[in-house]
Amino acid sequence: MTKSTSSAAIKTANSVLKDKVAIVTGASSGIGEATAAALACAGAKVSLMARREDRLSALCESIEKEGFEKPIYFASDVAKPADIERAVKGTVEKFGRIDILINNAGVMYLGPVEGANIDDWKRMFDINVLGLMNCTHAVLPHMIKNSTGHIVNVSSVSGKVVSARSAAYSATKFAVGAFSEGLRQEVSSKGVRVTVIQPGAVATELTDHITDAATQKSVKNWVAGMRALSSEDIANAIVYAVSQPPTVNVNEITIRPTDQTF
Repeated sequence: MTKSTSSAAIKTANSVLKDKVAIVTGASSGIGEATAAALACAGAKVSLMARREDRLSALCESIEKEGFEKPIYFASDVAKPADIERAVKGTVEKFGRIDILINNAGVMYLGPVEGANIDDWKRMFDINVLGLMNCTHAVLPHMIKNSTGHIVNVSSVSGKVVSARSAAYSATKFAVGAFSEGLRQEVSSKGVRVTVIQPGAVATELTDHITDAATQKSVKNWVAGMRALSSEDIANAIVYAVSQPPTVNVNEITIRPTDQTF
């Protein structure tokens, strides 16, 4: 289990999130792992999705050992609609409802457009955009049926600011922002809230995804040169957003390390 989230954040969320049912994608590491732990600590019933089954199993065991309800998990790839349907169906069968969806699964293939591996672009869009959209599509009927729900889409500062090395990645994250705003306007009258989380530099495995060697080295050095955010910092922000009263929709949270200038 990851480092404990702040006691203040958990205390605030405990009464609000108790027995809420949350699905977290990309839960095997980083922000997803920290968010799953934070939601479980706040009393939510948690369903985990990721490809690495061994890590999901270990996280479930760790959360249970801490004295919280053991999550369920589905070894799944959000780029595969059948995997999404199986996880959503299994979650509803186990818990009877879905209150929160954390669309966290994502990959980051930074690098120049010239000479890029276009298979990386396709994979990013399949996961970062279509995976997020398909997960949303799958849970939305359950939320609308109950006239309540909260969809949290984890984007990036790269969905606000573009650099020379982020053209393709930023394209996926700008798409997340556009989809989220359109969705918010569509479902707000049906009791469903939508929040976009836009982290800056976070110390996670995400930089390991970069296939362009020069870019990976540059980005790793950039992150190492500052006091980067932790996954728990982002998890705290997510817990804050989903713990607000039903009349409050935190539309967007941008979180940068103090040391990050853009």
